[in-house]
Amino acid sequence: MAERTSTPGVVTGLAVTGAGGEVLFVEATSMPGESGLSLTGQLGDVMKESAEIARSFVRSHATELGIDEAAFEGRRFHLHVPAGAVPKDGPSAGVALTTALVSLLTRRPVRHVVAMTGEVTLQGKVLPIGGVKQKVLAAQRAGITEVVLPARNEADLDDVPEAVRETMTIHLASDVREVLALALEPEAVVAAEVGSPEPAFVAA
Repeated sequence: MAERTSTPGVVTGLAVTGAGGEVLFVEATSMPGESGLSLTGQLGDVMKESAEIARSFVRSHATELGIDEAAFEGRRFHLHVPAGAVPKDGPSAGVALTTALVSLLTRRPVRHVVAMTGEVTLQGKVLPIGGVKQKVLAAQRAGITEVVLPARNEADLDDVPEAVRETMTIHLASDVREVLALALEPEAVVAAEVGSPEPAFVAA
């Protein structure tokens, strides 16, 4: 986990498949080119919509998030969810997709002990999802010690074995800004490691 998420733009998400809960990674990068968004990883329509919502939220709240608005001009963004051979769909990757973009644009890596799940609206609200028990168990199996869930899923934690809950810290979020505050490395830590707290893209 530490190796995968040490690069800004990589987030640990949680999903439910036919085999149960699974950890998945969301990767974000960008390059010069026509403005827009590329999506790969055999994503379904709902997940593609979540990616578009994530990009719209980040762009419309760039200043608030500490991102230069010029970061979107003349750049194409690419979101990928390995493994590409496995079909993926559903809205619950919204928080991970949003966090991946903010991590990329602020150069703040995501804390490797954190995994997340939740749907995001254009206003940044975090909506409830399904499969809480399976996702939390998958996080524990992967060595994750902190999980971010939608606040409206709090009642579903009763289904998670107490022994599992005692080994993990569960964060409940109602807004994606809360997720970002919990998941991203503090700016002071990033500045100390790379020597500069500046956003990834600065206007010329």
